[in-house]
Amino acid sequence: MTANAAIRAIDIRAEARALHAAATVAGHAPSIHNTQPWRWRLSSSELDLYLDHSRALDVTDPDSRLAILSCGAALHHALVSIAAAGWHTVLARMPDPAHPDHLAQLRLDHRIPVTPAAIRHRQTIGLRHTDRRPAPSTPVHTDKLRAVVAAVESTGAGLHLLRPDQVYDLAGAADQAQRAEGEDLAWQAELRYWAGGTRLLGSGVPDAVIPDRSARTTVPGRDFGHHGDLSVSGSDDNAAAFAILYGPEDGEVDWLRAGEALSAAWLTATELGLSLVPLSATIEVAVTRERMRSLLAGVGRPHLVLRFTTRDPALTAAPHTPRLPAEQVIERF
Repeated sequence: MTANAAIRAIDIRAEARALHAAATVAGHAPSIHNTQPWRWRLSSSELDLYLDHSRALDVTDPDSRLAILSCGAALHHALVSIAAAGWHTVLARMPDPAHPDHLAQLRLDHRIPVTPAAIRHRQTIGLRHTDRRPAPSTPVHTDKLRAVVAAVESTGAGLHLLRPDQVYDLAGAADQAQRAEGEDLAWQAELRYWAGGTRLLGSGVPDAVIPDRSARTTVPGRDFGHHGDLSVSGSDDNAAAFAILYGPEDGEVDWLRAGEALSAAWLTATELGLSLVPLSATIEVAVTRERMRSLLAGVGRPHLVLRFTTRDPALTAAPHTPRLPAEQVIERF
């Protein structure tokens, strides 16, 4: 073997390790009901992302918008991992129109310097989680929200911060959406399958992260149909800030990009000491999704509602939801 061939063989092995690490790190991404609806195909030089319909929500998410958004968050996590490993990525979204479940293809191009920001984002992935407890009375600092908005805009999406009067409109829409879903027996059955219990199989929402009683909140959070084990104080969340994550259009590639934006927003918020909770109920129901669109006043199409609060350092961190083993979501070719 020549010296050049030996060097290339080493590079190929390094690329394969970086891609496998990226797919593994992507497994920590947030997803609707923690379904983790992604599947990765890994070769020595490429990493391909697919939507896995076996972990989709047929009733809650019949068009797979939130599943694809979840995959977008996993994609962004993978890109963060690759940047922290010192590689430049060539990314193709929706690379094969004949196969719409093929969401993205990643290929490593060349080495790049590793920045402190890249390392910080990679470390934050392990810290990020969903805390559904009400917030303390400390308002969210405007400068921190501006930084989250900038992170979202860097991905090509937008984040509309709601005014106080719009928050009341959001609260009404969230209540309407949850009542509509709660009256659907099929929806109730699907929720029972994915939420509650100890969740030993590595997916779903366990009782450990569901509040043990209803919290006093302006905008209602997800009603899981029962109380869990997460201890909740008597505080309100009147200091919470709410925003609508949006994009220019409302197709599959827009949902994918919205997931990338969600990941960017969440990592930035975590680094700034903020707690972020995605509120998807108003997006799941068509009539309330249109109400969210009206709050955007024509600037885009709504993809998700986000709640921001200042993290209470006195609170014990909420448990993380379980994750599927990497070998269940990564296929080697």
